[in-house]
Amino acid sequence: MNKIKARELRRNPTEAERKLWKHLRLRQIGGYKFRRQQPLGQYIVDFVCLEKKRIVELDGGQHSEQIVYDAERTEWLEAQGFRVLRFWNNEVLKEIEVVKEVIAKELGFNPPP
Repeated sequence: MNKIKARELRRNPTEAERKLWKHLRLRQIGGYKFRRQQPLGQYIVDFVCLEKKRIVELDGGQHSEQIVYDAERTEWLEAQGFRVLRFWNNEVLKEIEVVKEVIAKELGFNPPP
């Protein structure tokens, strides 16, 4: 069931997901591979680098209404050894370079200035 839902989510990305994916795909940050809309347990994460166990989640307005769910989800993912990075959609849309820099640092990659 999660695989079907993940496929559907990949086919219909939000504007912010589409923009960030342009920068994560093809190992553009430090040579690390990211997957998008990846099932992990009972959840589907927006982006994940399995090699470094880093998850990038993009939050829109609906996330302010599901704080408990997001907290439980993050707790489970962290218990599996992942680190979850969260960005608001507007951060991705307006400050993509800052978002990329934070992700790169989390991966242990410091790009040249």
